[in-house]
Amino acid sequence: MRVVVERVSKTYHDRRGRDVAALSQVDFAVEAREFVALLGPSGCGKSTLLNIIAGLLPATSGQVYFEGEPRPGRPTAATVFQEFALFPWRTVRANVEFGLEELGVSGLERVERTRRYLDMTGLGGFEARYPHQLSGGMRQRVGIARALAVEPAVLLLDEPFSALDAQTRTLMMDELLNIWETTRQSVLYVTHNIQEAVFMADRVIVLSRRPGEVLDVVPIKLPRPRRESHYGAPVFVQAADRIWGLIKSQAQTALLDGDVVAGQGD
Repeated sequence: MRVVVERVSKTYHDRRGRDVAALSQVDFAVEAREFVALLGPSGCGKSTLLNIIAGLLPATSGQVYFEGEPRPGRPTAATVFQEFALFPWRTVRANVEFGLEELGVSGLERVERTRRYLDMTGLGGFEARYPHQLSGGMRQRVGIARALAVEPAVLLLDEPFSALDAQTRTLMMDELLNIWETTRQSVLYVTHNIQEAVFMADRVIVLSRRPGEVLDVVPIKLPRPRRESHYGAPVFVQAADRIWGLIKSQAQTALLDGDVVAGQGD
């Protein structure tokens, strides 16, 4: 399924009642079966834009729409959040089943789909554990399995590995790409990490500082499947340098100005 973001703007009201522009005239599309990263300096509105696409926030102007025939009983989009957002009183299996319960999926199909995505995310054997019994990486795997289990046309990920240590983060990036190679869903992946964006994505959409506008769309011409050896490839280095050149001054200015919308995050 294709995702179209058309001239989307978002304005908040701060605590003094003043208008604060978070996004301005954002235009881009995510093609069917494409992996796109969304990147920009702190406070550029990346997470706000993802929440608008997910239907969790209204746009002030512009629109988001999806092109393609949705599969019956499957949602258009599902989101994996930066925080693990698991129910602590539910087991791993029950957390993954939650979205299926909300969709009214029958018991047998719910069991089969839950088992399939638990195995796909390396959670087989951990079904009866509770979130507090899992590492950070394992908890985020549960969040990914829960989103995949509803079999959305589009998978939205909001900095899903930012709370993990560097080694776990690298392993989880590899696992997510392996899953994507299997499912080939359209993916929009929010990150602030240039190397992560270049390693994972087909294209990187670069946003400016607040109000976030599209500075450029950088194609990543690395072959797939991606390998650690690609980090040293000239194509990788050139793409990373190009993106850093786009956002360096933006990030410096945002840092000096404290350019984050209070209470609205990134």
